[in-house]
Amino acid sequence: MKAVFVSNYINHHQIPFCDAMYRRLGEDFTFVQTEPMEEERVRMGWEADLKALPYVKLLYEEEALCRERINGCDLLLAGWMEDPELIFDRLESGKPAFRISERIYREGQWKAVSPWGLASKYKEHIRYRNRPVYLLCAGGYVASDFTLIHAYPGKMLRFGYFPETKDPSLQAEKPQEGPVQLLWAGRLMPLKHPEYAVRLAEELRGAGYDFRLKLIGGGELEEKLQAQIREKELSGLVTMTGFLPPQEVRRAMEESHIFLFTSNHLEGWGAVVNEAMNSRCAVVASREAGAVPFLIRHGENGMVYYRNRYEDFAGAVRHLLENKKDRERMGRKACETILKEWNADTAAARCLSLYEGWEKGRMVFPESGPLSPAPMIRP
Repeated sequence: MKAVFVSNYINHHQIPFCDAMYRRLGEDFTFVQTEPMEEERVRMGWEADLKALPYVKLLYEEEALCRERINGCDLLLAGWMEDPELIFDRLESGKPAFRISERIYREGQWKAVSPWGLASKYKEHIRYRNRPVYLLCAGGYVASDFTLIHAYPGKMLRFGYFPETKDPSLQAEKPQEGPVQLLWAGRLMPLKHPEYAVRLAEELRGAGYDFRLKLIGGGELEEKLQAQIREKELSGLVTMTGFLPPQEVRRAMEESHIFLFTSNHLEGWGAVVNEAMNSRCAVVASREAGAVPFLIRHGENGMVYYRNRYEDFAGAVRHLLENKKDRERMGRKACETILKEWNADTAAARCLSLYEGWEKGRMVFPESGPLSPAPMIRP
């Protein structure tokens, strides 16, 4: 079989899944990149070495070849792209396709009543409701958004992003003595609430906890946070590193005990959650971000708080600081979640298995994890 994955550009959160597809299909798998990566992502270290990825083809350099592969493939996977008309003919073909989407109404589901918006959604999504076109929901609230417009009835499946999965035996050791290591990583912007981490550090110091906090990333709030750290005299406890290459971020996770994920409802997925869980961190996460309802079971493989409630967030961190056994148990369970189910190999194998089932006239969906039926969770 021939499979094609089309999206705006490839990054380190997609490469493991594409590698897994390529291992199974070889030259019959193609990733079509429709545009160059924007400069901000390049500065963050997201740009891939495209020459090292034999399955990547660039639409803006080999348009005829890319269109031929899209229209001729047996299975199409399509993420976000500037011009979705690129895949319309293929979606009309009657052959199976998986659309991959984050939320379409993350700023408010009231936007579903917009006549212009509905016309656009009909053209891109709704008109394929009776075709073998399935929606891979990259986030816990995606199914709720698409239910509002009556798209993909009975055809919405759990999905997400699948960063590199590392065996625990190949990871750096976590410190067994000394301060508890806390980590926050991401772009320093309002929707990610990095100020929660600095406020938390001040409170933890006042309460006498033994800890260190590292913030990795850059962005519009960087100078403000640096000033707060100086004003509150937290420099001995809090370190800001700026952006680091992905491999250095992963090592920092492996050396940390608790990972802080404070994004709000505007965070489509949040691949750092996958990475921190794989790195055996006890994750304290906002339930509003897309990855959290799919990946974290509160009290079992992490801790979840609701609706930007800072006190609930801080309380969860204090619990983990005070209870080493819970902290270590949740870290182990988090890693198991990634190793056993939420990883690129599982996702790729299930994509191809579902296609084979479609060919035979009977698709059997897994009960949990990637490609299982997506629940309708209201944001």
